[in-house]
Formats: sequence, C-alpha cells, structure tokens
Amino acid sequence: MGKRKELLSISEIAKISRLSRSTLIYYDRLGLLSPVKRGNNKYRYYSYSQITSINLIVTMQELGMPLKDIADLVQHRTPESVMELFSAQSGSIDLEIERRARSRKLLLTLKTIIEDAMGVDEEKIEERWIGAESILLGPQISYSRGKTVEQATYEFYKHCEKLDKDMDMNYPVWGVYSEERIKKRDWRGPDRFYFRMPDAPDQRPEGLYLIGYARGNYGQTDGLYKRMMSYIEENNLEISGPTYETYPLNEISILDSANYLIRIFISVKHK
Repeated sequence: MGKRKELLSISEIAKISRLSRSTLIYYDRLGLLSPVKRGNNKYRYYSYSQITSINLIVTMQELGMPLKDIADLVQHRTPESVMELFSAQSGSIDLEIERRARSRKLLLTLKTIIEDAMGVDEEKIEERWIGAESILLGPQISYSRGKTVEQATYEFYKHCEKLDKDMDMNYPVWGVYSEERIKKRDWRGPDRFYFRMPDAPDQRPEGLYLIGYARGNYGQTDGLYKRMMSYIEENNLEISGPTYETYPLNEISILDSANYLIRIFISVKHK
C-alpha cells in the first residue's frame, strides 16, 4: 500500500466534503475553517482531521445555526460552551419538529376533506351510517343584541386561543345546529362553531345521517335544508340529533365563492 498523504488540497477536500471550493474559501475568510498550511503557490492544504470539523459546520448550518455563531463556536470553543449551544439548538429543533408535525396534520386533514368531496353526486340526498369524527366544539352562541355570525366566528377564534395559544387556527370552521332548531326550520346561524381537527377532545358522534349537497357561499343553505326536510318527511324519517353544516370545498380549493360546496349532515332515525 502506498503511503497516505498527510495533507489534502482544497480540491481534494472539496470533493470529500461535497462543498465547493468557493465555500471553503468563504469559510477561511470567516475564520470558520482555515487551512493548516499554505504552499509557496498560496494553495490551501487541509488535514484529514478537518473533515470532522467540516461535517460539524455543515450539520449546524442545516440545523439553522448562523455562520457567525458557528465561527464563534469554532474560535472560542470549550466543552461547556459547546454543550450550551448544542442544548439550545436541540431545543429549537424540537420546536421545529413539533411545528412541522402540526402542519402535516393540517395538510392531511385538508387533503382528506377535499378528496372526500371530489366527485360526489351533488344532486343526491342519501342516508349513510358514518363513524365518529374528532372535533373541537366552541361555546354556545347567543345572537341576542344583534350579534352577527361574523362576530360569533371571531369569538370562537378567541375562545380557542384561550384554550391553547399555540393552537393551529387554520382548520375548517363549521357549524352545529341543535335538533330543536332544525325541527323548527331555523337554520339562520349555527348554535356552535367547531374545528374539524384530529386528536380534538370532542366528537361528532357515530350514527345515521342524512347527507345533502349544494353550491353556494357561506350561509346560502336555505334551499338545501328545504330539500332535505322534504326527504325526511317523504321517507318516514325523523331528526334525532344535531345537524352539522360543512363546506368541504371552500376558498382553499375554489376560486369563485358562489361555487363553494356545501355539505349538511342531519342526524336521523327511521320511525
């Protein structure tokens, strides 16, 4: 076997580290990673042990640490300072992992909602047994003193913020109507709002639901409710629980607000 070279040229260490020569030169100018020797031709030469230092620098960069902080660490490092910096950085990584996990849950929820609504027969009213679904229910809404649905929506968001200041508020906000109000044909504004979100503490219960669809903006549900009430009367059904008003295709996936997809679930049973 041939004798191993003691030093590596900048081109050789660039190839091993998968960094460009210009990046290594920039590291040198910052005092972040200086060559152990300069030849008469001013070429930079590095030791094999510096490959570990390069790996550390690249890792810390990938973890979001500014080069200035990495340079300070390299130039003034002690076991204590390294441990302090690593602990702080690992905490930041944990927070980022948590944030991305929340984002992934949101994206998967929205994807499921949209996929489930695509291709449905919008003219059909159907009876279907559906499973329970995790939701976060807001407080009971009182429309006294002229409160509007918009004001009630704002109060729902404030309520959720009080429950958890870090809660993701980007989940769909839908409405629940009591059995009594739907029987009275009063669907002017929901009794409560809710988030459709995974791992939430409340549930839309499992059961038999009458499901109907319509196109329109938020609140333009009168025609659909009337069609569904006629179906209930004609098919020997009766309302047996809350009604859930949803908008699976809304501003997230539909450009024209007049063309949102409305889907209503009315809890029913056979007489």
